[in-house]
Amino acid sequence: MPTGAPGFRLWRTAITVQDLKETVARYLGEQRTERSFKEFAIEHNIVLSPTVEADIRVLRFAEYLLASAVGAPSSRLILALLIERNSLDTSGAMKLLDDASAAIQYNRDLLQSAIDHVGQGISVFDKDLRLICWNRQFRDLLNLPQDIGRVGVPLQEIVRYNAENGDLGPGDVEDLVSDRIQKYVVSMETFQEHVITSGTVVEVRTNAMPDGGLVMTYGDITQRVEAAEALKRANETLERRVRERTRELTSLNVALAKAKGDAEQANIGKTRFLAAASHDILQPLNAARLYTTSLSERQMAGLEGQLTRNIDASLEAVEEILSDLLDISRLDAGALKPERTTFRIDELLSALEVEFSPLADERGIELKFMHCSLAVRSDRRLVRRVLQNFISNAIKYTPEGRALVGCRRRGTMIEIGVYDTGLGIPEDKHALIFGEFQRLDSAVGFTPGIGLGLSIVERIGEMLDHRILLNSTPDKGSVFSILLPLAAFVPAAKRQTADLRTKTTDFKGLTVLCIDNEQSILDGMETLLSGWGCSVLSGRDIEDATMEVQKAGRAPDILLADYHLTNANGIDLIQQLRATLDQDLPAILVTADRSQARRDEARAEGVAILNKPVKPAALRALIAQSRVHKLAAE
Repeated sequence: MPTGAPGFRLWRTAITVQDLKETVARYLGEQRTERSFKEFAIEHNIVLSPTVEADIRVLRFAEYLLASAVGAPSSRLILALLIERNSLDTSGAMKLLDDASAAIQYNRDLLQSAIDHVGQGISVFDKDLRLICWNRQFRDLLNLPQDIGRVGVPLQEIVRYNAENGDLGPGDVEDLVSDRIQKYVVSMETFQEHVITSGTVVEVRTNAMPDGGLVMTYGDITQRVEAAEALKRANETLERRVRERTRELTSLNVALAKAKGDAEQANIGKTRFLAAASHDILQPLNAARLYTTSLSERQMAGLEGQLTRNIDASLEAVEEILSDLLDISRLDAGALKPERTTFRIDELLSALEVEFSPLADERGIELKFMHCSLAVRSDRRLVRRVLQNFISNAIKYTPEGRALVGCRRRGTMIEIGVYDTGLGIPEDKHALIFGEFQRLDSAVGFTPGIGLGLSIVERIGEMLDHRILLNSTPDKGSVFSILLPLAAFVPAAKRQTADLRTKTTDFKGLTVLCIDNEQSILDGMETLLSGWGCSVLSGRDIEDATMEVQKAGRAPDILLADYHLTNANGIDLIQQLRATLDQDLPAILVTADRSQARRDEARAEGVAILNKPVKPAALRALIAQSRVHKLAAE
């Protein structure tokens, strides 16, 4: 060992390195002590033999190691006692003991001051469960008197005081004491203690010490518990309100469902009533329209001709109103179901041109159709209903000028529009006119109507998911259009020759068999068809029809049959006549029933369908089409 450093000798004693190692090892363990001394020797480049006397540097290093385990004052005390043990001077030893006692008392005072300033209550019990250390918060939180706070008080005595004082709640005192000692000492579980007299809620935690004692901490969680209970009460109140509200909503939903069901049933009942009554309502109107059309086509002059035209116009207005009401009723009741097919646009426009050209000519309006060879996918019947409304409005609300029906491609869509030079619509009224029973002031009195047509158009557009567009300028005209999805190309139907078309539009010599259970309808139909040059046979049922055919001695060229007959329906009658005559007789079913089921039934039998009240132009067009098909087949 270097000789430059002076030795540390007190009271004629010598301490070896081995003495220091053994003393330090009692507190740090042999392995850690040995490792620490080796590192110290390497760091200072010295050799620490066990029998060599320790100099001041080694003593200070030993003091440092001990201080890390037991604190600086205790470290000094341990080394002082070690040195004194090898000294013959007992007064020095007593001085060291006095210093050690003072250091211990100082440390105790320092520790007590520290735990007194801790917010939690703290108590320490030795292995015999006797109180050895505590702070003021411990007594305050557990509501203990001062005489309880003394060294050596058993834990059982403290718990019994609380139990007898009523702070631990109701029950046998000994049972309460036993329960708490079990929690403190055996299970050491964290639990909440309600101190009854003070109303405080204390969270108690217990931890075991190495020597068998206990350290217990007490935290005031009163506010936290009160907040939790308040939240619980709020949740219970909220849950109760939610349950009550849920019951109310359930009750309302049940009532709403019942009301909705009643409304739907009423709506269905209304639709059924209208469907059932429409036949009786439209029958006399149909007969009157046939008569007035026959008179109008005779082109009577003077007052009689004007009166006839006025009557025909009034009947036409009534017919349109009834038709709109029936359509609205069926749309609202969900009776109309889309039947999507792929069809060519020009086929649809051709049928509309035949239907509306006579009306436009009568009103002095130039109506032009720009045909298109593209195909679309939609419900042909409903799209036709939309375009019928557009064209009809264009003719009605154009005092003079022209109307054009044309198409414009827009990407994967095609826009079919109806352009007119009529009254026009202000921009702030665009949304209004699509409402039920809404008409512009400028249109009231100009032409009859109740304002249902565009409402029907909007409903059909929503049902088919097709956009309805409007562009209009007052006094310059309007454009109503519908956007349809394009479909794959569909070949055009074989065109008929001019001679064939001429034959089909010339009805002279054409034999038509009319069957209806209303004599007024038969008379009106005979008057109209006779005016077109047809030879008319009529009957009220299958027997009458067969007898008329036998009297005529020839089969009819075409059959017109009402659906609702006395002892059968029109479809059955057509089947029977075809079987009797042994030929595929062209037939048109005339009915006020506008249901899809009736259309499907007619289509299955290859029968055209015409709704009442019969429009003469539509009847003429269907008869012509039927003749085209028959002549083409021949």
